[in-house]
Order: sequence, then structure tokens, then C-alpha cells
Amino acid sequence: MNHTLRDLLAAGADASTALTAPGGAPLTFAALRTLVATTVSALNAMGIGRNDRVGIVLPNGPEMATAFISIASGATSAPLNPAYRADEFEFYLSDLGARALIVDAGSASPAIGVARRLGVRIVELDARPQQGAGNFTLRDTPDAVAAAPAQGGFAQPDDVALVLHTSGTTSRPKIVPLAQRNVCASARNIREFLSLSAADRGLNIMPLFHIHGLIAGVLAPLSAGGQVCCAPGFNALKFFGWMEQARPTWYTAVPTMHQAILGRAANNRAVLAASPLRFIRSSSSAMPPQVIREIEQVFGAPLVEAYGMTEAAHQMAANPLPPRVRKPGTVGVAAGPEVAIMDEAGTLLGPGNVGEVVIRGENVTRGYENNPQANAEAFTNGWFRTGDQGVMDAEGYLSITGRLKEIINRGGEKVSPREVDEVLMDHPAVAQVVTFAIPHDRLGEEVGAVVVLREGASLAEKDLREFAATRLADFKVPRKVLFMAEIPKGATGKLQRIGLAQKLGMR
Repeated sequence: MNHTLRDLLAAGADASTALTAPGGAPLTFAALRTLVATTVSALNAMGIGRNDRVGIVLPNGPEMATAFISIASGATSAPLNPAYRADEFEFYLSDLGARALIVDAGSASPAIGVARRLGVRIVELDARPQQGAGNFTLRDTPDAVAAAPAQGGFAQPDDVALVLHTSGTTSRPKIVPLAQRNVCASARNIREFLSLSAADRGLNIMPLFHIHGLIAGVLAPLSAGGQVCCAPGFNALKFFGWMEQARPTWYTAVPTMHQAILGRAANNRAVLAASPLRFIRSSSSAMPPQVIREIEQVFGAPLVEAYGMTEAAHQMAANPLPPRVRKPGTVGVAAGPEVAIMDEAGTLLGPGNVGEVVIRGENVTRGYENNPQANAEAFTNGWFRTGDQGVMDAEGYLSITGRLKEIINRGGEKVSPREVDEVLMDHPAVAQVVTFAIPHDRLGEEVGAVVVLREGASLAEKDLREFAATRLADFKVPRKVLFMAEIPKGATGKLQRIGLAQKLGMR
């Protein structure tokens, strides 16, 4: 059984292609394994080893994929969104206790200035595309001080491979540590559920600072000895050109991406005919059943919808491939971990009963880092409480009926309302704020805020949004701000984010 990334990557034949990129040279599995070993040795020489945190701020593409894999094989990868502002980098790098930060050679990322201020070692990545997609060397900072010897070598099954933050409305973002065995179990689950083989070629258009892209887009296909074409982010205009080059057998994306691709499909029927897909996968937010039907009709391939979260190292449930039954509107059956429905008292419920979706299995995190209160709330009798409300039918198909947590899901990008509140509250004219989700036809949800101004103060919506944009990534900036005399509250005086848009007549 593969319990470490090193074991997981042993599947591919030496001469087989592991990674490609649009217009790039292929990287073989032998070259990938050599790159992993070289990177682990280079990190060890800098005093960075097993369970040491390494922040990665790189653009999407093959180097981001190989950097994640190589670092996670001997240390702990901490991929960060390159679009973050300096304040956000400061929080994440400090909270993680990062030992090093990996950036592109010549990068102008604000993360570099933050790392210098925090005393985090800056390591530059030099891409070597002529030696294969994703090949690179690491260059230490010239003035870096000699470090103490690391706990070196390849990571063990219980070492932490990956750390990501998950956001909460009632607390600061929580650190989710995922052990080698967690990410490997999840990659295996996806590989087996999708029957991935060495003959499959995936086209990855997902961002690689998200669990979806890292596990489903990259690790699962590599674990089958198959290949991945790493696109430089998502671009609907370029998608069919990439498809023509890569000739994929499948791809995975979020619903907003699928819808954008669908909008251009009619002009690219020749590409679709020349590169038939075995299946299409969707995850990270709900896909309208009518869109599923249209995509299947246009592509001539089944779309399987999956349900995942960071704490489960991505996949929890999924609609199966034919000939098994798919039920649009559900997120399918358990696809790796055990999945059940639990009431508030911790009792498991039978089919047809609405309750909280709970999971347990080898892919599930052992708990949030340094957060005993969150762990006490999240785990009941060995089951992890997802915070999602759902119901299971007699055949084991799960439908999500609502979210108990108040996270805003903007097209798969998760936004913590509390984080946005705190930024807006820093404006001198603002007295009170409540950030909430507004229903959105294409994204599922959009970010909104109700603001109460200080007495005598005046402020335009445009000016407040510009203020927020200096401190928050673009996807977190409220698209709609309502100025009110007081914050709407529930009967007990508590702020009620869920349902606020409906109460305010916002659609």
C-alpha cells in the first residue's frame, strides 16, 4: 500500500511521461523521481527536513505541481495563493511558522518582503523547461545563514505532507495538516473511483494552491502511472487549444469553469471530435443538473460530480462512472471514506433523515493544528463533522441540503465572512459590518456586506471596495455593499449571516 508520496510516484514506468505543459517538453517519471530526490537533498542541505513548513508562492503550471510534490516528499508543502496581498501573506507565513518560502527567480511577489521581515528563508526556483515540463533547480539566498541539520531524507507515513488553511466565521482560519497517508489515501480513492490507468491523460486547469487541483488534478493520475498536462491557470479562450495539444482523456474543474468552457464548445466541435473524453469531473461546488445534461450532450462524455473538502484531503463522495447509476442533484455515493448522517446528539441517522454529513477514513485529517476547541467541536465518536447538512437515500446517494457553516462559496473559492468583516472594520468611517453570501446564478454565491457608518461619517461603496482590495485577494472583496442604520439581527440579538440576502431581498 502506498502511504508516502515517494511510494505513490513509483507507479509510473521510467520512460513514460509524467508531466507536460502546453508547448513544453515532456517530463518522464524517471526525471520526476530524480527531481524529487534532488529537491529533498537540497532542502536538507538548507536545514529543512521532515515536518518543516515550506511556503510555495508560484504561478499555476508544471513547476507549481513539481515543487509541491518534491517539497511534500521530504518536508511539508504549504501552497499559498499568489494573488494574496502582503497582509494575507504575513498572516499565513506567521501562522504556519514557515521555515522557507519558494518563489520564482525574479519574482516581485509581496510575499518576499513579508518573508524578509519575518526572517523566513527565501529560496528561488529556476525553471528548466528544456529538461522537461516542471523541471527546476533551487537557489538559496546568497546571504542565508548556515542552518542546523534537518531531520532529513524522505517523509514517513505519519509526517505532514501538506498544510492548508480553512476559513471559519466564528474563528480565525484554521490550519489543516494532512499527513502523507491522508493525501495518498485520497489520491488512491480518486484513482480507483475513476478507474484511472497509465493510458489516461489529464488536463489540469485547477489552481494548485487548492486541495482539488493538488489531489485530483495531479496526484491521483500520477499514482496510476498516467500523465498530467499542467495548464498555466484557467483560460476558457485557450482551453480548446490546450485540449488539441494534450489530447486528454479527462479533466476536472469547478462548475464556473465548466460553464465557461461550455460557452465556447460550439465553435470547437472539431477539437471535441478529435479528442474524445472518457469522462469529465466536477467538484468544489454544486453543478446545476441542466448544465450537466448540456455538457454531456456537447462533449459526448459522462460528467461525474464529486463532493470534497480540505479536511478530507479532497474527495468524500462522488457520482460513479457508467454503467453505475448517476443521480444529478446528488453528490453521489461514498467515494473513499465512510459517509453518514448524524443528528446534533451524535446519533447516526437512517436513510431519508436530514442531519449533518459526517465522515471517517484514512484520508481524513487527524485534527486542526493547535486548536483543541475546534477539534472537540469537529469530531464526535471518531466521525468528522463536515458542517454540511444532508440526507442519504436508500441506495446511499447523498444530497446536500444546506450548509451549517457560514463560509461563502464563490465558485469554489471559499471566503471567511469574519476575515472580510475585520478588514472593512479597519476603515475609519466604519462602525459595524456583517459580511454574508448573496445568491449568484453563475458563481453559486457572491460576497456582500452590510455596513453601519460612524456618526457623521460618509463613505461611498466604491471607496470602501477599493480600501478592501488593498488588503484582500480580489475574490474576497464584497461585490455589493449596503449602508444601513443598523445591522440586521436575529431574535436573540445574534448576527445572522445565513439567509440575510433573502431577508434583504437580494438575489
